[in-house]
Amino acid sequence: MIAQRQLFLQLLGQTSPTPLMLEVERAQGIYMYTPEGKDVIDLISGVSVSNLGHCHPRVVAAVQQQVATYMHLMVYGEVVQSPQVQFAQLLTSILPDNLQSVYLVNSGSEAIEVALKLAKRVSGRRKMVSCYNAYHGSTHGALSVMGGTEFKRNYEPLLPEVSHIHFNSLADIEVIQSDTACVLVEVMQGEAGIVPATQEFLTALRQKCNKTGTLLIFDEVQTAFGRTGKMFAFEHYGVVPDIICFAKGLGGGMPMGAVVSSKRNMDCFTHNPVLGHITTFGGHPVSAAAGLASLRELVENKSLIGDIEHKSQLFISLLKHHKAIKSIQGRGLFLSVELASRDTVFALIPKALEHGILTDSFLFCETHIRIAPPFIITESEIHEACRRLLCALDEV
Repeated sequence: MIAQRQLFLQLLGQTSPTPLMLEVERAQGIYMYTPEGKDVIDLISGVSVSNLGHCHPRVVAAVQQQVATYMHLMVYGEVVQSPQVQFAQLLTSILPDNLQSVYLVNSGSEAIEVALKLAKRVSGRRKMVSCYNAYHGSTHGALSVMGGTEFKRNYEPLLPEVSHIHFNSLADIEVIQSDTACVLVEVMQGEAGIVPATQEFLTALRQKCNKTGTLLIFDEVQTAFGRTGKMFAFEHYGVVPDIICFAKGLGGGMPMGAVVSSKRNMDCFTHNPVLGHITTFGGHPVSAAAGLASLRELVENKSLIGDIEHKSQLFISLLKHHKAIKSIQGRGLFLSVELASRDTVFALIPKALEHGILTDSFLFCETHIRIAPPFIITESEIHEACRRLLCALDEV
């Protein structure tokens, strides 16, 4: 019989020549388990997806109930579906007053596509601005606003009239003019190695967009729903966007993305032409039910987000003194650990897996590894995770 690993390589499209090849039989809490029974601590949460860990009972129950009630009924936007309505109601209740209309989609990339289309439609303009070292997804529009050439040069031509500025550069903001449709920015640059925006930068961006009539779009695909120690990363700054994009942790482990803006803005998709964006599976009722259960847990169990800063500091205190670690940056349970070199990082990742730790690097910062575990991780589990990671570092 052909092994699962062989079938994986033969039958599934690959994203790199060297996949991790970790075979997972089941997952629970912060752990993944191999067919041999080995436990692996998940320190990346599926890249900021599994905020409540794996198979959280509240989310599982919601999925099971919804599957037994109904699954796909109709393309998004035509049929009133309770999971979608309840989810949008809860989400908008914790967002600012100008972010009250939710368009549910399938992924972060699609959310970015919708946001860019919406900005063009609302403003009547075509020019767009994003940041160097930004990652916004891998579809054509999202690639166009990506801030690195390596991942997109073989797919050109992409969208025209896209300019890039340096993240946290006040001088670069002057590129935004009265013919700019939108500025797309991460509140914390994820794939650059988790670089927080400065207060001055986000404040100046908001002021410049107000002056030029440009829509400010925040990409909170990785940072939203508690990852940085607040429900949304923009809450650290008091700067509110015109459009915001969500995905990853939005669906509680199920695939879902969302764009949120004002009702006035979102209504632009209803005319001239109608069907301004079309998505068959966007806001799938099972995904919406999972997302609703996950968000309810985060809202009602306040310690999940309230304890994140303490857990963050515990990780830092346990790791920072190792001779191989140069620095640790980020915020909350969204941390980036700097090592000596790219070679050290790519030697550590498989070695950490041998020790039962799953981590990874960043697209635009290959000298750092990611620490972004589920919020449910306990103090004792943090100690064990750091012990395993430091043992792996000793062997690299």
